[in-house]
Amino acid sequence: MTVQRVLALVLGGGRGARLFPLTRDRSKPAVPLAGKYRIIDVPLSNCINSGVQRIYVLTQFNSVSLHSHIRRTYTFDPFSGGFVEILAAQQTLDNAGWYQGTADAVRQNIRYLQQSDIKHVLILSGDQLYRMNYADMLATHLARQADVTIAGIPVQEEAAGGLGIMRVDDTGRVEGFLEKPQTREELELVRTDPGWIERQGIGSKGRSLIASMGIYLFDRDCLIDLLKKTDYQDFGRELFPASIRAKKVQLHLFDGYWEDIGTIRSYFQCNLDLAGPLPPFELASAEAPIYSRGRFLPPSRIDGASVRASLLSDGCVVEQGAVIENSVIGLRCRIGRNVVIRNSVVLGSDFYETASDVAANAARGIPAMGIGEGTIIEGAIIDKNGRIGRRARIVNDHGWENTGDSDRFTVRDGIAVVPKDAIVPDGWLPEPTLT
Repeated sequence: MTVQRVLALVLGGGRGARLFPLTRDRSKPAVPLAGKYRIIDVPLSNCINSGVQRIYVLTQFNSVSLHSHIRRTYTFDPFSGGFVEILAAQQTLDNAGWYQGTADAVRQNIRYLQQSDIKHVLILSGDQLYRMNYADMLATHLARQADVTIAGIPVQEEAAGGLGIMRVDDTGRVEGFLEKPQTREELELVRTDPGWIERQGIGSKGRSLIASMGIYLFDRDCLIDLLKKTDYQDFGRELFPASIRAKKVQLHLFDGYWEDIGTIRSYFQCNLDLAGPLPPFELASAEAPIYSRGRFLPPSRIDGASVRASLLSDGCVVEQGAVIENSVIGLRCRIGRNVVIRNSVVLGSDFYETASDVAANAARGIPAMGIGEGTIIEGAIIDKNGRIGRRARIVNDHGWENTGDSDRFTVRDGIAVVPKDAIVPDGWLPEPTLT
């Protein structure tokens, strides 16, 4: 059995409220990552690198930019039979409503699973960062003659409260599952023998719990049976626990880098980790690259600036005296003289301004797109197409955890965020009245 008979379904996620305001105008998988990518590029690249070339992306909220990115990026040759296609929520004769959850989204598209040459269905999340060869997961599935195989990662107790935790037997069969256990008693119900983890050749490192990664491989007929015989709406909370009771569910153990990019804090930290000198996830991989849309942009130009431990994307201009440290700079970003950017994520711009547009905006008191001279940005996320004036200060000086929504500056999880298309005038400072 090969991955040629595997169909992948990438779940586009819900409203993305915990990533707001980055999800104000786009879905979670469409949020930019590491300067030049989008989060959706990670699972799609994993599929391509694994030989899985038939992929559907299920979308519902704010999906226009995601659709555009996929359409422009993922085109296979006509002889491979490969495709990446969108399955957007729609009214049909059978379904009149929106997707009510991850399992419901698959159920509403069950006819696409019923193609005669599909043997297995791979269910993936569209908002995680990791590198996995799904062919290895299929090998585990076939070797154990499983109905369902789930990818799991060893974690310590401190992380268990935000994850789904599984208990497995000596053969790796999943015997129990608990979503976000909080008490000592609950942890003991799903604790796996650390000796078993060590015997898998990865070393437990004090990790006695195995967390679900939200990556599932189903026998096609098994999945269809579960979807038709139940009205469960969510994979993690309902369908997967039911599978443990009724089917043979096998663990595929994973011990690499894995990050669920679900909050502003996790998104921010993930980007900064990628910019460091020893990134936990290597973007420059010869064996399994991360693909994205090809753009015809010039090389970035740096003129007398200081750049340290940072990622700098294509098409940028960094002027004299600028200091960039431990930051991610996105496409087409213009950074003025003596700008200081530390521990920040600047997503760049979707287009270049013409000289006439810059002059016309200046006459109306609107800054040029980019970061104006002398501005200081620290511990912040600047979304796309921001117009930051000269000598502004984008820093959470007041130590806020969260503030009210604003079209200029907001704070989420302690991170200052300038929303997409924001205009920040010269000399602007965060005011205490923001709260």
